[in-house]
Parts: sequence; C-alpha cells; structure tokens
Amino acid sequence: MSRLRFGIFLAPFHPAGENPTLALQRDLRLVEHLDACGYDEAWIGEHHSAGSEIIASPEIFIAAAAERTKHIRLGTGVTSLSYHNPLWVAERMVLLDHLTRGRVMLGVGPGSLPTDSAMIGLNPTQTRELLETNLDVVMRLLRSDEPVTVDTGTHRLVDARLHLRPYSDPLFDVAVAAVASPNGPRLAGRHGVGLLSIGATLSADGFDALAHHWNVMEERAATFGAAVDRTKWRLVGLMHVAETREQAYRNVEHGIEQWFSYFQKVAAFPQMNVGDGTDVKAMIDFINESGVGVIGTPEDAKGQVRRLTEQSGGFGVFLQLAHEWANPEATRRSYELIAQQVMPEFQGQAWSTLAAKQRASDSRAGHADQQNRAVAHMTEKYQKELADQPGGQS
Repeated sequence: MSRLRFGIFLAPFHPAGENPTLALQRDLRLVEHLDACGYDEAWIGEHHSAGSEIIASPEIFIAAAAERTKHIRLGTGVTSLSYHNPLWVAERMVLLDHLTRGRVMLGVGPGSLPTDSAMIGLNPTQTRELLETNLDVVMRLLRSDEPVTVDTGTHRLVDARLHLRPYSDPLFDVAVAAVASPNGPRLAGRHGVGLLSIGATLSADGFDALAHHWNVMEERAATFGAAVDRTKWRLVGLMHVAETREQAYRNVEHGIEQWFSYFQKVAAFPQMNVGDGTDVKAMIDFINESGVGVIGTPEDAKGQVRRLTEQSGGFGVFLQLAHEWANPEATRRSYELIAQQVMPEFQGQAWSTLAAKQRASDSRAGHADQQNRAVAHMTEKYQKELADQPGGQS
C-alpha cells in the first residue's frame, strides 16, 4: 500500500446546553491545529437535531475552515444527500472546489439521526432509497455535461446541468458512508468512488464487516464497469493518547461519560451500554478491551492501526472520530503525539531516521577512536609548531 493518510471525522460531539458559538470556534481551531500538525483530511458532519452534533451545513463550515488553513483537505462527512436537491448539492461542492483550489471532498450518506429526517417527513427506509437515487444524479452532473431530467420523489429536475465544471481534474474525491450494512460499499462500488467506513470500530459488526465491505465494492464495480481504489477507502476510529496510559486515563475522565451518555440515550447505540452508565473506569476499559478504540499511548495507537490494516486488507486513510473526552489542551496534545510518533510509522518517515541512528550507533566505537586520534594528531601538530618557532620550546 502507499503512504497511509491521517485525518479526523468531526461530527462534532458537544455537550448539549453549552455555548454553541464557542464550541464551533473550538472546532475551527482544531482544524487549524491539525493543518499545522500535517494531517491530511478533515471531514465535517451534517445534523439538525439532538443538541450535540451542531453543524447544520458542512459546506459553510468548510468555507470558514478553508480560509484558516493551508494544506488540509476538507470534506463533507457527510452531506445527508437524501435531504437535499441533488442539483444544488453538486453546485455547492463545485463552488467550494474552486474556492479551496481543489481541497474539497464530498462525502454522502442517508442521514444518521432519525430525528433529522422525521422533521421533513422521511423515515430511515426512504432516506436510504433516496440516497441511491440522488447519488446517481449527483455523479451524472459532476461527470458529464449531459442534461439530467428526473423525478427523485422529493425533487424534479428538468434538463439540469452544472454551469461550472469542477476545479479538480477530473473531479474531487467522492465517498459514500458505511456503518455495518452493505449499502454504502454497494453504492461506492457501482459509481467507482471512495468508501467512508464510519462504523469501522464502533461495533463488532462494523469491524467484522470491513473485509466483506471491500468484497462488495469490488463485485459492484465489476458489474457496472467501474474501478475502485483502496487508497480512497477511509476507516474511522476512536483514539486518545498521552505520554503514559495513566495520563491518558486521567485525561478522558473530563468528558467520556457525557460522550457515552449521548450514544446510549440519544444516538441509540445499544453496544455502548456499559455498566450503570456512570462508571468511567468501565467505559475506558470497554473502549480498549472491545477494540472500539484506544485510550493509551502512541504505541497503543500504532497497534490499532495495524489491527485495522490486517482486518481490512489495506486502506488509504485513518480518520480519528473527533470527541471531547479530554479538555481542549489534552485533546490537542493527543493529536500532536499521533502526528509526531504514529503517523511516521505508516508514512515511510520513521524507518530511515531509525536506520541512520542504528548505523551511527553500530559504528560509534570506530568513529570515536578516529576522533581521538585526530585530536591527538592536531595536538601534536600544535606542539611541534610551538617548538619550531624562534625561541620556542625545545
């Protein structure tokens, strides 16, 4: 596989009731920090209810983040495509592609919160059917200038086409979200686009499905004459690291209980029901022992990435699911440690300096002896110069 890329998947998760203006600014500062640390990607979510995932438009957030960053690529993680007119989704993404000079990516899904879709009269079955219809429209618009006429069931297009072509040549990255079901890889394979495995570690089913998901993608791609690329497969997982495991455990006591409460009581992930719902030590142990994530050291994080590589057969990007288990300072430090000590291991930047260090260590004795002889030689030379001077030492 080629160089593994790293990034985050920013839903985000903020405690309901806190100042949303400050929380959003904290999210923007985090993306700036990741850009400075050399992270490759940040994917931004879309949600409209439940009080914690408070970014309603990833496109607007991306526009703000793009003005604050230089290198990091910014994706919608994800645009709830079933909620929108597919023509306007394509138009907005092409505009962002130009505004960011090719740093934008489009992630799509059916929408994760039933409380979102209920407000526009859609149930989860309908949103999944609409995702398939609307993605087909979006890809036709992005890849061709042929007019599109279609009735999606929620929107009617008549001879629709884009009036700007993408800045990226030929097109910015597009990815479909997947949790445990084969629907995401099925659509990604059909259109020859990337896969965002959001549930890669959130459940045993998600982890166990990784290799199967790629098989589904390859089968669908072959059926529809498309091509799929493992470097465009992104796996999402949980991490918090510190210099020691003990420090990491202390750090996450700040907010892990609130995070678990959201997934247990609002986002309805029954697999997150741990003990009586208030035992922080049990929550930490669950994260580490179940394989859901890593709370520990950079070495623990390396092990998790290796485990995902083995289970999946190889992928292109590891995205940390952003959270606020720790306070902002400890959270930023976790991202720094991963950039400093984990990313080089998987990007071809660790072995060469380690090898150079080993070579220097192995040859130290010989070089030290040569250094000592050189010092003795120059000392002797200086003494001789003094002796040869008029009135010099005899």
